[in-house]
Amino acid sequence: MMSTFHAIGLMSGTSLDGLDICYSKFTKSNSNWSFEILKCETIAYDFDWENNLKNAINLSSEKLLELNSEYGFYLGEETQEFILKNKITELDLIASHGHTVFHQPRNKFTLQIGDGRAIKIKTNKTVIYDFRSQDVLLGGNGAPLVPIGDELLFSEFDACLNLGGFSNISLKREGKRIAFDICPVNIILNNLALKLGKKYDENGDLARSGIIDYELLNDLNQLKFYEEKAPKSLGIEWINAQVLSSIKNQKTEDLLATFTEHSAVQIAKILDEFEIKNVLITGGGTYNRYLIEKIKAKTKTEIQIPAREIIEYKEALIFAFMGVLRSLNLNNVLSSATGSLTDHSSGLIAN
Repeated sequence: MMSTFHAIGLMSGTSLDGLDICYSKFTKSNSNWSFEILKCETIAYDFDWENNLKNAINLSSEKLLELNSEYGFYLGEETQEFILKNKITELDLIASHGHTVFHQPRNKFTLQIGDGRAIKIKTNKTVIYDFRSQDVLLGGNGAPLVPIGDELLFSEFDACLNLGGFSNISLKREGKRIAFDICPVNIILNNLALKLGKKYDENGDLARSGIIDYELLNDLNQLKFYEEKAPKSLGIEWINAQVLSSIKNQKTEDLLATFTEHSAVQIAKILDEFEIKNVLITGGGTYNRYLIEKIKAKTKTEIQIPAREIIEYKEALIFAFMGVLRSLNLNNVLSSATGSLTDHSSGLIAN
């Protein structure tokens, strides 16, 4: 028996590249799932939105609640424009990740703003949102969530590695899908590039021109997070407390070189530790040629770079898929990946 679903996934990452919108078709044949990306687009944040989201962590509770609603309406408006522009008529649901402001699973909370009910008001479609909170309440990290998609949509790869604000990996061990954050990537590199008047380090050329600070590199590689066992996840709070304190007055190009080396060291270490044969790499960091070269030089793992749509929209695609699973009341979060008490079907539904 075959079933077909059409869904839009919305994703806003910690690196603030913009809003990813991905419209896809999912087909279920018996217990096997397949997908096709039909339309996708990234809406770059203007200065005000980028600034609002970046500074959300510092807002009062009242202002944060106001931003939650405002951003929800923004998501709804952009999605409705995307639907009209692409003449989309087949659409079962919209699944929105929202934008992470706080992520403190040990304190039993995580916050992704962008009220799904506001998206529903603007689009008049079923909206599924807040995918992380339930997992945190169940004792999990609330992250990573994409392993369910890796398990059901990308199973031909030994592992899937995302290079976004943070790098995270998912892989199968002893019949279970495990996943965890590895280290910061673009959340640091993009901020450093901004100091040189660039939105990001194109191709890693700025890092390539710098000189590695081995004392700083050693300090970074000895951070306690890297000794912890999976499942584990990272947030901006960790960056502020653990990483930024290590930076002194180094030249920006040298910092870029050092942090790029640091990311490559940590990623290659994990690939080798788990004896990964081949890895699918996606996310904005995939375009950082210098970083990819560094990773390749440090591991025997075969690096697989997919088509542009998969590189840029895999997370948005998988959140759309998670929305479909939630609508069917099927598990869309794996406890083996997040550390929660049990697999579960997560997401609030506005319909």
